[in-house]
Amino acid sequence: MTATQALARKQINPETRAPKALGSYSHAVQVGQLVFVAGQGCRDAKTGVEAGITLDANGKVTAYDIEVQTEGVLRNLSSVLESAGLSLSDVIDATVFLKSMDDFDKYNKVWGRHFTSECPPARTTVAVADLPGRNYIEIKAIAMAPEPVEGCAPPSSKIDSGAASF
Repeated sequence: MTATQALARKQINPETRAPKALGSYSHAVQVGQLVFVAGQGCRDAKTGVEAGITLDANGKVTAYDIEVQTEGVLRNLSSVLESAGLSLSDVIDATVFLKSMDDFDKYNKVWGRHFTSECPPARTTVAVADLPGRNYIEIKAIAMAPEPVEGCAPPSSKIDSGAASF
């Protein structure tokens, strides 16, 4: 086990406050003071339906509103962070995945309403070929907690003596 693996870590799953994960992963994991939040889409936690989409009679998306989708994503991101005792103001880095870079200006406008501090998080925005479900935006983030997590070390805390040190 490496020194990093021996650090205490905590799984964060907000139960019903955010949509259920679509696979076998955590909504977030805290290691030390860093909280790594998995990519969040705009699915409503109660209905399971993505925000800001218009469907035809066959359930096919005919239109979407990236601003409404962005608000939904940020609401889900906030729910996960709140489960860890944090908020959007604790985010230090974010990666944004857009299905179309044509949506950049509209999503950026919504982003700016939520991140208003003099030191907003670092951010990378990339266009992707597709996203899960009927999402046109997904955001993953890293936040900083005021205190490191304690007491949830992995099953073995034996440190690999061959681990590199920097």
